[in-house]
Amino acid sequence: MSSISEFTDTDRNLVENLIFYVGVAVSLMHIYFNIFAVIPPLWQNALHFSGFALLCGLYFPFNAKRREHRSNLSLACDIGIGLIAAGSAIYMISMEDAIYARGVTLNTGEWIAGTILILCAIEFTRRTTGWIIPILIILALTYVGWWGSMISGVFKFGGLSAETIMFRSIYGDDGLFGSIALISSSFVFLFILFGAFLLRSGAGDFVINLARAVAGRFVGGPGLVAVFASALTGTISGSAVANTASTGVITIPLMKKAGFDPKFAAAVEASASTGGQLMPPIMGAGAFVMASYTQIPYTTIVTVSILPAILYFATIGFFVRIEAKKRNIQPSEESDVSVLTVCRQGGLPFLIPISCLIGLLIMGFTPTYAAGISIIAVIVSSWLTPNKMGVKAVMEALALGAKNMIMTAMLLCGVGLVVNVIATAGVGNTFSLMITNWAGSNLLIAIILIALASLVLGMGLPVTAAYIVLGTLSAPVLYNLIMDTQITDILVHGLVPEQAKPMFLLAIPDKIDLLNHPMSVEMAHQIMASIPPELTNTLREWMVSPDASTFALLSAHMIIFWLSQDSNVTPPVCLTAFTAAAIAKTPPMTTGLQSWKIAKGIYVVPLLFAYTDFLGGSWISDFTIFFFAIFGLYAFSGAIQGHFEKHLNPLLRILSLVAAFYLLCPATILIHCAALVGFFAIFFIHLKWTKPAVAS
Repeated sequence: MSSISEFTDTDRNLVENLIFYVGVAVSLMHIYFNIFAVIPPLWQNALHFSGFALLCGLYFPFNAKRREHRSNLSLACDIGIGLIAAGSAIYMISMEDAIYARGVTLNTGEWIAGTILILCAIEFTRRTTGWIIPILIILALTYVGWWGSMISGVFKFGGLSAETIMFRSIYGDDGLFGSIALISSSFVFLFILFGAFLLRSGAGDFVINLARAVAGRFVGGPGLVAVFASALTGTISGSAVANTASTGVITIPLMKKAGFDPKFAAAVEASASTGGQLMPPIMGAGAFVMASYTQIPYTTIVTVSILPAILYFATIGFFVRIEAKKRNIQPSEESDVSVLTVCRQGGLPFLIPISCLIGLLIMGFTPTYAAGISIIAVIVSSWLTPNKMGVKAVMEALALGAKNMIMTAMLLCGVGLVVNVIATAGVGNTFSLMITNWAGSNLLIAIILIALASLVLGMGLPVTAAYIVLGTLSAPVLYNLIMDTQITDILVHGLVPEQAKPMFLLAIPDKIDLLNHPMSVEMAHQIMASIPPELTNTLREWMVSPDASTFALLSAHMIIFWLSQDSNVTPPVCLTAFTAAAIAKTPPMTTGLQSWKIAKGIYVVPLLFAYTDFLGGSWISDFTIFFFAIFGLYAFSGAIQGHFEKHLNPLLRILSLVAAFYLLCPATILIHCAALVGFFAIFFIHLKWTKPAVAS
């Protein structure tokens, strides 16, 4: 029997077994109430929180640095806290009817259980994500109850009673067990569980081997393997750091061995892994949150995300090819295995379930149902390969899925406390008005401000939390600005709908005749500025079609979602780059700067969402934008690196930037074609008259 101060291998095995069996039970519980039963959302979310609170107590000790050396007393306390949190959650939900029957008043037992529940939620969020979110929760709760009434200005808010705060925090639509927790307990968990089954079936090795077979023969092959593998792994994990850790241990040494600089190799892996959260069909938890916020079908969000994700990964591939040309790195001679051979050796556990998932989503089944059936498809297809999944393998996948979900579950439940305050106090509307005032109705300035806010938030928040907070605060202003851009375009072309003209007649009777003819952009802006603020929302509804309005909302959220990823690769806090740097044994900050440069697609592609109909146009329009954007991003990458096939002199770099601008900006097909011809001219001029650069 070990003493209190000791934590032996036997104790460690006991903890691992507890995590394993509790994880299996939690996964089975989620499968039951997502697929086989229908229970009230509050109960589902409370059970979700309870299961992961217990797992969090087991897996994340009070002091993270002592995970391998915590005492038996510490372990007992952690388990006790998890059980108390779970019991408090279930007790509070069971008392909901009684609380309403008393006229929404809490008795002593409910006060104690509710207080314990919120404190445990804060503590478990601290254990899994650090101090930033707990501090935000404390500031938010005290803001609506105490210091909000003491400040002056637009953010002044009259204090709520402690009882009101407690009730709304637990039972509110945006509270601890609200809409975000429902996303976590349904879509997000089942997709993470699906990814765990894929990994356990051997899909991880298949991804690496397939990437080698597809990309290894090209110039910069090992780097392209990292890009391709991270894109595929992103469809499984939806986590940038997990993506880096799983594929980076293979791809980074491959790139270093081929001749890439270690910092560049780590930066490529970090940038590519960040794109994993932009890659359909999983896209981390962001796509599910976006579907909930916008009420746009998940399948629509995933479908319109395919081409933008390809653009992002193509940009990284361009950087890899250019770097390979600079260093004269030749295609790998070891990549002689065909794609067909790789598929025969174990590709079915990956290809069949992914195809099943995509097919079910296209057919209109819910994401929850599609994920559940696809999990079964993983098990069935594994029996067509040497890596057959039996009872033990299934239990291991169930436990792995639950363990991988702990941080996300605690994060999404905990951040609901912040979102609840934002909704209650109207902070989102106030913040949107501030951005509007600072940007002066300029969409580009608004995007820059949101990007800066995203970077600051991302220093302390995981990207999903950063998206939730920013989406709540700033999506309305982006949506309005994108709608106003569309209205300006309608005015410029003289296409004002008849039903909207009476609105203009009320606001600008002296300029009503101008609406029947095309006008300058300046005149359109003057007319828009003349519309009273109280009439602008009505004008937007009358001027813009419902479909265009829907995709304006989607564009606003997608811009924020993409920008929220930048903290993964942008110093000073860039966890994905730091993870890659640890594998490559390179300086973290230098690696972060490299990854920030390579991941420029995170900033460029959202501009396409804002200024073109890339997310809401016809297929012909979407592919036209995509076609010119591919060349624009290559021109942009070459201008940044100062190299294509050979070194670019300063004049050609400037001309390449100009060509990139006109290939990417909204313009007529003639301007795009002229820019493309100009880019080809630059490319062939540098091939003919520029001397090759000496590899550094």
